[in-house]
Amino acid sequence: MEERGRAAFSACAICHSTKDPEAPGYAQMVGPSLFGVYGAKSGHVATYDYSQAMRDANLTWDEATLDRFITRPNDVVPKTRMAFVGEADAEKRAAIIAYLKTLK
Repeated sequence: MEERGRAAFSACAICHSTKDPEAPGYAQMVGPSLFGVYGAKSGHVATYDYSQAMRDANLTWDEATLDRFITRPNDVVPKTRMAFVGEADAEKRAAIIAYLKTLK
């Protein structure tokens, strides 16, 4: 599942890094790093300029929340800056979430 998730994540990697944003040499991308995202609070990367909507969302990125967000980001956090419209394939979402869990 993790390997399938890594492959599916390639679409996410256009905007999101999997590197530790606190590591020397980290380069900010369009979206925040997803390193350590699983179990974290929304807006957790201190060096990223999140939308007010994401800062105010007060979500915990667990399986259920990530699944809902990856399905339809704007339904979960209206006015998010994330341009991605969502992933309808439940198996692909589960694989991406499995991969995100390994990023720590």
